Amino acid sequence: MVLSLPLSLTIADLLALALLFLAWFGCAHVIEHSPPGRPSVSTLMRRYRRDWMEQFVHRDPRIFDGNILSSLREGTSFYASACMIAIGGGLALIGNTDPLAGIARELDAGEIPALVWRVKILLVLGFVANAFLKFVWSHRLFGYCAIMMAAVPNNPEAPDAMSRAHAAAQVNIHAARNFNIGLRAVYFALGAIGWLAGPIGLVVGTVLVTALTLRREFASGSRRAILRDLGDRR
Repeated sequence: MVLSLPLSLTIADLLALALLFLAWFGCAHVIEHSPPGRPSVSTLMRRYRRDWMEQFVHRDPRIFDGNILSSLREGTSFYASACMIAIGGGLALIGNTDPLAGIARELDAGEIPALVWRVKILLVLGFVANAFLKFVWSHRLFGYCAIMMAAVPNNPEAPDAMSRAHAAAQVNIHAARNFNIGLRAVYFALGAIGWLAGPIGLVVGTVLVTALTLRREFASGSRRAILRDLGDRR
C-alpha cells in the first residue's frame, strides 16, 4: 500500500508539496535572519524584550512584570490546547475519510484513494503537531524566565542584578521565537488544508499564507510603529 502511494500522487501534487515546504523553510529563514536594513517584527521585538528586563531591574514593585509574563504563558497554553483539539479531530477524520470522498464526488473531483486522503490529512496534522510542540516548549521557557526574573536581586546595584536580567531576557527571546515558529506552523497548516481541493488548492493556500506571514513581519502597521519608536530613541 505504501509503495503505491507515489503512483497515486501526480506531478502537480509533488510540485505543490515542494512549494509548500520551500515557502515554510524560506519564511522561517527570512524572518529569523532578516537583513539589518529591513528587520522583521520578530527581530525588532528582541530589543524590547531586552529593554524590558533592564527596566525590570529598577522597577518596584514588580507585579506588573509578573502579570505580563502570566499573560504570555496563558497565550501559549491556549494555542497548545487548540492544537490538541485539532489533532484529535484530524485523527478522527483519518479513521473515516468517507465524508471527504463524498465531497470530492459532489465536486466532480473523481475517485481519490482513501490512502491519499489520509496523507493529505497527515500533512496538516504534521504542521499542527509541530506547532503543539513549539507552544509547549515556549510555555516552559516562559516558566524558566519567570524563575530567573524572581532570582534577580531587589537591589539594582547588586553586582549580579543586571547579568541575571540579561540572562532572563535571552530565555524570554528564545520562548518568543518558539511561539512564533508555532504560529507559522499553524498558518501553514491552514494553507495545507487547500490540498484537500487538489494541487492548485495547495498552491493557492501556500501563496496566501506566505504573503500573509511576510506582510505581518515586514509591511504591517505594527512594524511601522515600532520603527518610528526606535527611530525616535536613536
